[in-house]
Amino acid sequence: MEELEHLRDRWHALRTRFRDSARAFDAWVDVELTYTSNAIEGGTLTRRETALVIEKEITVAGKPLRDHLEAVDHHHAVGYVRSLAARGEPIREADIREIHRMVLGRSLADEAGRYSTRQRFIAGADVRFPTPAEIGPLMGDFGQWLGSVPASPETAFEAHYRLVAIHPFSNGNGRTARLLMNLILLKAGYPPVAIGPEERLAYLDAIDHRQRTGDAGPYMAFLRDRLRADLERHIAELEREERA
Repeated sequence: MEELEHLRDRWHALRTRFRDSARAFDAWVDVELTYTSNAIEGGTLTRRETALVIEKEITVAGKPLRDHLEAVDHHHAVGYVRSLAARGEPIREADIREIHRMVLGRSLADEAGRYSTRQRFIAGADVRFPTPAEIGPLMGDFGQWLGSVPASPETAFEAHYRLVAIHPFSNGNGRTARLLMNLILLKAGYPPVAIGPEERLAYLDAIDHRQRTGDAGPYMAFLRDRLRADLERHIAELEREERA
């Protein structure tokens, strides 16, 4: 954690010096978050295609309409998360539902922001999720926990895991959990974490290992490594400006 805090402080110092470059890079990051999070869930748009859909409102020939809608939805949700982080207010259960509503707003409007009324399963995983009747109380407790803990990387990673474990929605749980994690990271003064499709297997294995064994070590280590890598990447981009 000391290393992460040192990198965070260096990142903030560079952002203060090069504000315009930092804003431009944030815009790139928001597209990257959208591309990676949707790609992990099976989205077919490439990084470049995602940018075209978001920035130019271009339809990519041969790609499903749902993938286009999910790109626009997720990008709007990222903006909402940034605005929530800037307010500095405690995170509420209602905020999670609103993030989910934005994630599915165009692609699955009937499910957006609503807890599932049917049992959820993940193909290939031997995990039991809470029943629909258990979701409301569990999410209420989760919301209370979120309001009682300080924003930190460890809190962000734990919140991600807890929401995945409850799996309250019929669709969009992973995307919502990653956005919640990044909301807490932003509140703690860190950049958001992007988990690319090339890291999908390691990411899911870390979650599965914790669910099966209760051992949080590999899961926490994976996300700390991803945060460290993204901090170093952000710093490197701004240091290019420093050397110019």
